[in-house]
Amino acid sequence: MTTTTAELPHSIVARGDAPALPDTETKARPRSRALVVLPILALGAGAAIGGYVLSTRGHETTDDAQVEGHVANVSPRVSGQVLAVLVKDNQHVEPGDVLVQLDDRDLKTRLAAARADLAAAKAQLRAAQTQLDVTRSDVDSNMQVARGGMAQAAAVGGTTKAAILQAQADISAATAARTLATSEVERAQQLFTTGAISQAVLDARKTDLERSDASLLQARARLASAESNLDNSAGTLQNARGRLIAAQSGPQRVEAAAAQVDLAQARVDQAQAALDQAELNLSYTQIKSEVSGVIARRTVERGQLVSPDRPLMAVVALADTWVVANFKEDQIASMQPGAAAEITIDAFHGAKLTGHVDSLSGGTGSRFSLLPPDNASGNFTKVVQRVPVLIQLDPHPGLELRPGLSAVATVSTK
Repeated sequence: MTTTTAELPHSIVARGDAPALPDTETKARPRSRALVVLPILALGAGAAIGGYVLSTRGHETTDDAQVEGHVANVSPRVSGQVLAVLVKDNQHVEPGDVLVQLDDRDLKTRLAAARADLAAAKAQLRAAQTQLDVTRSDVDSNMQVARGGMAQAAAVGGTTKAAILQAQADISAATAARTLATSEVERAQQLFTTGAISQAVLDARKTDLERSDASLLQARARLASAESNLDNSAGTLQNARGRLIAAQSGPQRVEAAAAQVDLAQARVDQAQAALDQAELNLSYTQIKSEVSGVIARRTVERGQLVSPDRPLMAVVALADTWVVANFKEDQIASMQPGAAAEITIDAFHGAKLTGHVDSLSGGTGSRFSLLPPDNASGNFTKVVQRVPVLIQLDPHPGLELRPGLSAVATVSTK
């Protein structure tokens, strides 16, 4: 028997303790709501997916990106003891600012020694140049003297030969005169015997004979003297020839003196180079910044011994930064240098910067790692590789980017 609400007691109706409705009515209501809500959810999901596809179409995005920049390690050019450290961590420096001062007393001493060596080398050069001038003068004068001696010896030889010929002629003449005088004496003797001539005439003829004998002896003596002079002139000529040969070796002497000048000049150049190096080493005691940036990783302290093989600090150039985004290998097919890029920097509350793709790496990041993978060994598991893409940023005044900051990079591939 079915009981209606009107037949129930009034108290039960007031409390709402009505009897349960049939199951068909209870299940109908949720089913009707689902029929309304599910299509709405499906439409919303489709719209969201379509909006995402439309918004990302022609763009490639990655959150594996970071800011990069130049980090210049500062090392000393010479070994020495630190006299003063003039900067501190995170301090901004400009090109030419002195960062560290080294003790320069040893290098000043070496510089003074290098200057003294240069002065000595220059003095040797002047001496060699003077010796070259003297050698050239000696060679010229010796050549002239040797040639004059040769001419004089040749002239003496000619004169001596002429004197010999003259002496030989005088001997012939004296011999003829003596022969004539002998004949005259014999004739006069015969005439004196017959009384045809006086004693005085005979004596005169004998005197002529004696005079001719003396002339003959004198001519023979001149011949002997001329022949002796000829031997002497031959020796003089040989001496003159020897002096000429010695003088003809003068160019070799000049060349040797010129070589000494070249050697002295080389020593001057060597000493000058040593002086320049000493001056450079002295200037290296002031370790200066080459770029504008911020000091980082300062490890040097006053009194420390430093050497070129150990960096003292680093200077981070904040004025020149870029972004390296590591895109998946299936994202770079349509990516080209010059493509527009948008960069979101996490450190600046999602500040967005613009730029363009500068270049793509020649290989994946894993290929240039310390231990590149070798897929030919062991079991192979395919892993999606990433390719570094360098993105140059447009000017962004007011934002100072630091290397290492995280970023999200979006590149247009339209």
